[in-house]
Formats: sequence, C-alpha cells, structure tokens
Amino acid sequence: MSEFKLHHLVTELIEHLGSRASPEWCVENLQKDSAATSLSSYNHVTQSCIRQLARKSPDPQSFIAKYEELKAKDTDCLRPFVQLLSVISEDRKLKEYLQKNAKKATTELQNPQVSQGSIGSISGAVADSKVIENVTTKDLPRIRIRLQKEAEIALGKRTLPSSKRENQGKARHPNYHSPVMPNWNNVRPNMNLDFITDHSGPALFSAPLGPIPVCSQESMLLEDILSCLEGAEGDYIVPDPLQGPYETRMFSISESVDPSLREFTEKILPLASHYSMVMRFIQEKSQFEYGQVNHALTAAMTALMKDYMVFVAQLETAHRKGSFTLHKLWFFIQPTLHTMEILANIASTISKSGAKGGKVLSLLHERTSSYTGDPTGQELCLYLTQKACVPYMEILEKWVYKGVICDPYQEFLVEDNEVIQKEELPLDYSADYWEKRYTIRRERIPVFLERVADVILRTGKYLNVIRQCGKNVKSPQAEEIVYTIKKRQYVEAIEKAYHFASITLLQLLMQENDLMGRLRSVKHYFLLDQGDFIVQFMDSCEAELSKNIDDIVPTRLESLLELALRTSAANGDPYKDDMRTELLPYDLMFQMFKILSIETDEEKEYRLPSDKLQLLGLESFSFGYEVKWPVSLVLNRRAIACYQMIFRHLFYCKHVERLLCRVWICNKVAKSFALRAAKTYASAFALRQRMLNCVQNLEYYMMVEVIEPNWVTFFSSINKVNNVDDVLVCHSDFLDNCLKDCMLTNPTLLRTVNKLMAVCVQFCHFIQETPPPSPEHQSTMACDSDSFEQSIAKFNLQFTAVLVGLLDKISELGRENNGEKLLNVLYRLDFNTFYTEQLERLCTDRPMVENGKEGTSG
Repeated sequence: MSEFKLHHLVTELIEHLGSRASPEWCVENLQKDSAATSLSSYNHVTQSCIRQLARKSPDPQSFIAKYEELKAKDTDCLRPFVQLLSVISEDRKLKEYLQKNAKKATTELQNPQVSQGSIGSISGAVADSKVIENVTTKDLPRIRIRLQKEAEIALGKRTLPSSKRENQGKARHPNYHSPVMPNWNNVRPNMNLDFITDHSGPALFSAPLGPIPVCSQESMLLEDILSCLEGAEGDYIVPDPLQGPYETRMFSISESVDPSLREFTEKILPLASHYSMVMRFIQEKSQFEYGQVNHALTAAMTALMKDYMVFVAQLETAHRKGSFTLHKLWFFIQPTLHTMEILANIASTISKSGAKGGKVLSLLHERTSSYTGDPTGQELCLYLTQKACVPYMEILEKWVYKGVICDPYQEFLVEDNEVIQKEELPLDYSADYWEKRYTIRRERIPVFLERVADVILRTGKYLNVIRQCGKNVKSPQAEEIVYTIKKRQYVEAIEKAYHFASITLLQLLMQENDLMGRLRSVKHYFLLDQGDFIVQFMDSCEAELSKNIDDIVPTRLESLLELALRTSAANGDPYKDDMRTELLPYDLMFQMFKILSIETDEEKEYRLPSDKLQLLGLESFSFGYEVKWPVSLVLNRRAIACYQMIFRHLFYCKHVERLLCRVWICNKVAKSFALRAAKTYASAFALRQRMLNCVQNLEYYMMVEVIEPNWVTFFSSINKVNNVDDVLVCHSDFLDNCLKDCMLTNPTLLRTVNKLMAVCVQFCHFIQETPPPSPEHQSTMACDSDSFEQSIAKFNLQFTAVLVGLLDKISELGRENNGEKLLNVLYRLDFNTFYTEQLERLCTDRPMVENGKEGTSG
C-alpha cells in the first residue's frame, strides 16, 4: 500500500474514532512495524492469531472453515485483517469501546427518529412541524435548490460544468473516478442472456410425460435441452436458483421423464451450466469498475460465445430436419463441451478471487501453462491471455517508451502516487520523489513480468525525469509488446527500452547538467577541500558565529560568505553561487543522536522542542546548497543532510584548532618572563601542544585518510555506472562510509570526541581569560602559581582520561575487526607509545571490574 493511501486511510480512521492522535505519528509507527516484520515471522504470527481467535470463537470449526474459504479466494488484506481481529480480542478496553459504539449504532438504526439528525439539515427541518409551519413561498426556491443538491449527492451524481471538470481533472488523480453503469441485470432481468429464476420452492414443470412414448419424449427433451443451451428454461428442464453469485448452475428434470433419457440428459446439461457461468461473468466484468483487462477478456469470450450460439443454431436446424437424437447431440457437443468447460473454469476462478488487472493475467498465464498436454486447451487459453493482455501491454508500452502512466482503473504494476502538472514542479525535489512518487504494487504484477518488474519501474522513471526536463522522449527501438508463452520476446523489448532510458538519463545528468562538477563543488565546501576559502570564511565570520543563535543576522553571514567566495580560489568555481548559509535549531550531537536513536528506547529523549537548546552560532552553523532538477535526484535532501553533518563535525574541529593556535600566539609573551614565571607556564604549553597535536591528527585522519580515499573510490565507480540507480548507490555508499569512518555513526565514539573538543575549548578559554603577569608583579606570582598549576593539572587529567578512553574504544573496535580504518587514529595519536602504558593498564583493569560486578550481582 502506498504511503499516500495509507495516510488517507489512517486519517479517516482517526476521524471516525474521534481520536486526537497525529496521523503522521500513526503512519510512522505502522511503517516501522511493517519494515521490521519479515515474511516468515509474518506467516507465523498469522497462524498464531488464527489459533488464538479459533479458541475464543463460539464455533471454532466454522471460523477456520470461513478463513480457509477466504484464503482460497485469495482475498486481499486477509492476513492483516486476522491480525487486527487478534489485537482487538486481546485489548479489553478496545472491545468495550467497540461494543458500546455497536450498541449505539444499533439503537439509531432501530429508532429512525433519533438518527434522522445525522442524515442532514434538510431532513431535520422537514421533520420539525414548527419549521414547516413557518415556511413561506419566498423560501421555496431556496429549499428547492437545497433539495436538488441533496438528491445529487444521494444519487452519486457529479454534474460539474466543463470548466470545473477540467480544474478537477488537474487536481485529482486520473484513477479518481470511473463511470457507474445502471444495474440493468436486476432491474430488467429479461435483458439477461442467462436464465431467469424468479420462482421459489419446488420447480414447476408442464404436464407429465408418463403416457408419451419414449421416442416422443426424446424429441421434447431435445427441444428443452437446446433451449437450456441458450439460457432459456424448458418445459421439463428447469434451472435451480443459484446458491451464490459465482456458483455452478444446477437443473431439475421432471420425474416423469424416462430414466434412460434422464441419465443422458444429465450428461449434456453441464454444457448449459458452463454457458450460464460464462454469461454471468461477461455481464458482470463488462462493468467499468472491473478494469480494461477484464473488459478485453469478456470481449474475447463474447466472440467465442457468438461461435457457440451459431453452433446451437446449427443443432436446432438439424433437429428441425428430423432424425436427430440425444446420442447425436452428445457426439456433436464434445469439442464445444471441452471449450465451454475451460471458459467456465476461468470465469469461476477470476470471479471468486475478485481478480483484476495483473492478477487476472497471472491466473490466465498459469492456466495456459497448465494445459501443456492439451494442445486445444492451451491454444484456447493462449488466445484469451493474448486478448486480455492487449490493454495491459498498451499501458506498459506507454510507460517504458514514454514514461507516462495511463491507468484509469488502477491495474498497472506501477502506481503514480502524486499528480503534479509540469508547470507546478518544484525545483528541489527530495529523495521521496525518486523512492515514493512511483512505486510497484506487487499484487498487480503478472507472473510472467515478475522478473522484470523492477526494470519496468526504473525505465519509466528515467523517461519521466527526461520528459520533465523538457526533453523529447522517443525511443528509437519502440516495438509492440505482445504476450507469448516464451518470455524472450517481450523481455528483450523491455530491456532494450530500459537500456535506452538509462543511457539517455545518465547522459543528461553527467554531460548536460555536469553532475560530477556539482559533486566536486560540494566537496570543496562541505568537506573542506578548498583550504584558503574556509580560512578566509572563518576569519571573517568567527566573531559573528561566536554569538548566540538568536543574535546572529543571517544576511550578514550571507554577505561574508559571498566575500569569502569572491576573494579565494573558490572564485573559479562555476557553481559557487549555489552556496547558502544555514543556522540549524540543533547541534550536531542532537542531530546525530536523533537519527541513531530511531526505533530505540532513547528515541523519546530526542523529541525535545528546539527552543530548549541554547546554541551558539558555531554549534548551529552549516552550509546549504541549492540544487535544481534533475541534479536534485542525486543531491537530494538526504545527501545534503549527510554532507552537512560531516561539515559540522570538521568545522567544529577546525574551530577548536584555531582556538589552540590562538592560545599558542598569546603564549609568546611568556618569552619575556623570568625563568621562574616561565616554568609555571611549561605544563600549560605542553598540554596545549598535546591538544593541538590530537585535533590536527583527527582532522588529518578524517580529511586525508577517510574522505579522500572514499572520494577516489567513488569517482572510479561513477565512471563505470550504466544507470542513475547505480549513481545513487555509489553516492550513498560514499556518504555512508564517510559518516562511519568519521566516527559519526558510533554514539560512543562521537560522544567521546565531543567531550575531547569540549575540554580543549574550556582549556583555551581558561588560558585566554588568565592574564599574564606584568613585570612588576612577577615577584608576587608565586602565591598564585599553585592555583594555576592545579587548574592546568586538572585539565591535563581530564584531557588524558578522555583521550585514553577514545583510544581504548578504537582499540576495542580493532580487536573485533582487524580491517577497521579507525586504527589509524590510534597509531597517529600514540605514535611514540606515550599512551600505551595507560591503555594496557586500562585493559588489565577492565576484566577485574567486570568480574567484581558479576560477583556483586551474584
């Protein structure tokens, strides 16, 4: 079921239940539940639900029999419905609520006066005698107009003016409405080509045939049989009322008929039963709502029924000429009986399963394949399947050759979930367009197209994108797609169309829209590839970004970004004007943990409103990027969000590095101190250098050892792709690998790195806020040196503890996976084994701590 239809149904259900729940929240939970459920567990849950419901049912055997009957008919949504019943049976409050509403609805039905108010204001006004007394002749036109409106709604009329109808057609899905035919079969039963059975009770026959000779009885029975073969009851053979709309027609033969003739007649009457089944199928499935496939199938059956009627007329002619017997009739109908039996079986199967569109074609294909040892039956089924496939294949041809869906009855395997006119197309399509605009409806896929269903979906999507870019779509290899038992012909045609569409769209993206140039531009800015630009930008914006987010002027940031772009090497980038600045209402930690906590117990913690986060500009800042169609298929919102998360991580590390460098510049004044005073700053200088070395090595690792190799791999892969889907996969893999190796997808590592940066920032602020002693006060500095050195020692201890913790977590990951790229961080930061001893001590103490915990719990 598509997301749009699911949202509509959930909204209606919430309105009927009077709930205040958010439809978006319900849809989100339903999708998560459905995604987390595998097919095997789904079947297991369904069987357990059936057993549970059968135990609670007053008549378990009847319940199981009804379920098997519905399952045999391949009823849609049967398993979810059974699970829904199981959930209701387990929820006591829900059962009480439903019983209460059921009693209320029953009361309203039994007391029409109470329920009249819900019918409408017109009926309520008419029922009120006081209002009727106050009606004057001036009110009659107004009342007449209101009555006409109510009557149109009640009869389902939608008589709109042509202008309104055109506007409605633009706003609504083409599958929105189909014409409704009058129910002539019930209103005027004599128009039917099937039997009319309006009698109840025992069948009524003409006078008994007892005294009539057997040869005369045979002639009279022949008259009756020929009438029954055309859908008309005879004098001594009467059709029984149907037990169900799709059940086999049975007949009653007069008891006065000779037993030998009766037995022979019973062998011939199945032909009349088959005729009845086929005619009922043709009359029902010819209605608009049953779709074009059923229409084509009934048209093919109608052509066969014309031949059948000609055959019956020939039998009547032979009977009129005389010397025609039941034996001859039995001999002549043998080929026709076989044909009609096949038609009746097909009609019965389709009707009982409620099949439509692709499901009908699947049933016909399976029936065709099953008649492998019967050339006549297989030829008949192949004829019906080919005729029924014609409208479906026409829809398929328009989709794979033009990228257009013309499916008024919702039969095609691809469903369009959004109707937008070309002039209304937004410039920034999100990833939802590619993933959700066109979706496959698995229940509509014919069996013989199941293997190429995904190819069909992608072919039309590619052509649709090309067409929306204003390009003329015309496949040079367009050929008619015709159903055959061997799949080679239509599979080859579909694959040729797919090859043309994929190559055309790929050329459109790569050459005309310069996709790789766009991606290089994004890499320059978001992944800090353009070194002088980011330095100039931070030099000019650092003061502004140090303010609270509410005090920052966005237009000033835009102006400073423009200045940095124009005065750096980025000025040569043709796509620099697409850069934007953004101030997000959350920091990187909140953003990442909100994503990583989806479907976990911690998810509720990250649903806080954004106004509770007091942020600085440095914590909320990120670049934005304007992308136009069709490049937005690749650089969609998800991809831009991933680039932004990597940028925010690198940007903050670069900010911390600049703070430490600024501390280094400020500390140059220590060269003028006396020896004793300078020694006081020695530990602070050493800690600053360790912090700077740590931050720079982290930056080097992320930019040189993670991003650059992944970019080279991505660039080499993108030159080998054959379609846009491969481009999306390569780009997604590149971003996922960068996020993972930059420690953004591991909550423990990300939290540790964030603590490390926080300690560095606190240290920088402490050093900058502690003024250096003047020459005349250097002699009195001894009393304050103890507190200064204690603070530095405290920072040293914090930094070392956090850094060792980070290295320990990286080492643990390396023990689990020898190919872990994060081990390079360990080698860089512990290049001289400075932290090795502390790491070994930590690894030794950890088992002792864990054993102590187990002993305490035991």
